[in-house]
Amino acid sequence: MKSVLITGCSSGIGLDAARGLATRGWRVFATCRQEADCDRLRGEGLESFRLDYDDPESLTAAVEEATRRTGGTLDALYNNGAFACPGAVEDLPREALRAVLETNVVGVHDLTRRVIPIMRRQGHGRIVNCSSVLGFVAYPWRGAYVASKFAMEGLTDVLRIEMADTPVRVILLEPGPIASRIRENSIPHFERWIDWRASARADQYRTLLGRLYEGGEDRWQLPASAVTEKLVQALESPRPRARYRITVPSRTAWVLRRLLPTATLDRVLGR
Repeated sequence: MKSVLITGCSSGIGLDAARGLATRGWRVFATCRQEADCDRLRGEGLESFRLDYDDPESLTAAVEEATRRTGGTLDALYNNGAFACPGAVEDLPREALRAVLETNVVGVHDLTRRVIPIMRRQGHGRIVNCSSVLGFVAYPWRGAYVASKFAMEGLTDVLRIEMADTPVRVILLEPGPIASRIRENSIPHFERWIDWRASARADQYRTLLGRLYEGGEDRWQLPASAVTEKLVQALESPRPRARYRITVPSRTAWVLRRLLPTATLDRVLGR
C-alpha cells in the first residue's frame, strides 16, 4: 500500500483528495491544522493528525508519525494547505503579507525539505504542490495570495530541475475556480488586516464585500474532484507531467499569458 501525506484536509480540495486516494487503495495521512477537524476525519475512517505549516514542531511530529506508521517510508507528499487575505495591494500591511507567505510558501518549503531525505533513502517519491491559476497570472484584490503562489511556482520549478538526477518527481497542480471554503476562510483575515473604510478604494471595496461575504455563481467552477483526478495522474502516472492545469480558466489564462502583450492582458484581467 502506497502512502501519501496531505495537508489542508479539513474541507474542499484536501478532503476530496484524501477520500479519493483512500478509495484507490492509498494509505492516506490526512492532516489538518485543528485537532477538532482531525477528530472528524478519524470518525469517517481516515488516518488523521495535526499539521500546521506555521508550527515547525507540528511538522516534525507529523512526519515522524507518518513514518512511524509506515515503518520509515513515505511515497508521496501533497502540499495543499493555504489561505488568502483579499484586499488591494496598497492596503496590505506588512504583517498580513508575511503571514500569507509564511504559511503558503515557507511552511510548504519546510515540510517538503523534511520528506526529501526519506524519499532519497527509499529510492522513489512524488512531491505535488497545489498552486493556482494565480500562480502564473495576476488578479486584482488577490495580491498576497498571488505573491505566494508565484513564489511556490518558482520554488517548485527549481526543485524539479534540481531533483531531476534523483528518483523523486516534483509536480505542480494549477487549479482555477474550484468549489472550496477558501473564500469563507479568508474573511477573518480580511477583517483582521484590511482597513477598507480608510482606503482610497473604499467605494470599490463595497463591490468586493458582496462577493466576499455572499459569494456568487461561477459557471466555470468545478468540484474538488476535478483536482483529485489530476492528483491521481500526478501520483500514479509512470511519467507525470511537470504541471497540470485544471479548469477552463486555468488553461485559457495560460494561453492568453503567452499570446497577449502585457498591457492587453492587464486590461482583460482588470475587468
